[in-house]
Amino acid sequence: MHPGIAFMRLIAPLPLPVIRALGWCLGQLLYRLARSRRRVTLINLGLCFPQWSAAQREHCARRHFVVFCQAWLDRSWLWHGQEATVRQRLQLEGSIHSLRAAQPQVLFAPHFVGLDAGWAALNLHFDRPFATIYMRQYKPALDAWLESGRQRFGAPMQFPRTEGVRQIARALGDGAALYLLPDLDYGPLVSEFVPYFGVPTATTTSLSRFARVARASVQTVTTRLTPQGYTVSVSEAWPDFPTADAVADTARMNRLLEGLIVDNVTQYLWTHRRFKTRPAGQASVYA
Repeated sequence: MHPGIAFMRLIAPLPLPVIRALGWCLGQLLYRLARSRRRVTLINLGLCFPQWSAAQREHCARRHFVVFCQAWLDRSWLWHGQEATVRQRLQLEGSIHSLRAAQPQVLFAPHFVGLDAGWAALNLHFDRPFATIYMRQYKPALDAWLESGRQRFGAPMQFPRTEGVRQIARALGDGAALYLLPDLDYGPLVSEFVPYFGVPTATTTSLSRFARVARASVQTVTTRLTPQGYTVSVSEAWPDFPTADAVADTARMNRLLEGLIVDNVTQYLWTHRRFKTRPAGQASVYA
């Protein structure tokens, strides 16, 4: 067994405050050692919050590294802990009743650190199919562990990003709910430049396209790390979405995302090079 996976199995039974303390220590260490990711984080925060001082950005970045590591170690009990413990630590709120009907739904799930906890909560609490798209990892042992952990509860469907478009559309047509993560930079071939915190940003139009093809409603699912575990919030269905204009729909998605991030800024995924793809003629912001 991979030593990292063995470690996660080992700490799974520990009390949550102990796991979170380990995550705090790991986050502090990673902030010092992972220089390239720290730099990306500070650049992202500078672009999205230019009104902040350097000290504010550094404080937020340091806190983000901590919650990122805490959420990573939480996968120990999510995937290897007792089911009763997982149920107790995952709380659902909001428009929960709307997820009980087996109808086409696209769930906009932004990249907050608790994404896997949100996915586990949906599959654990609802007797219906959920689907998602994932990116294969370059290390086979890690890829297998992630896939196995995300399949622990319910009967989830996971489709590789490079292979699953037709299968996803078919699953939606059959009444599945798609847990969609469209807020990263997936490159120019599948993206349009729309505003994101005032910056023209390459953003995939998949949320609008999947919803329109499947005639599906769209709701937001956000997951917040708390001292007790995680709170998973489900919004009401978005009104008048999708429209015939996928670019306008995507700009609307980014506006909504900005509000969610402002409400929970340290728990958003700032280490990703969100502004990697630039409009023609513009230099890289990470150079």
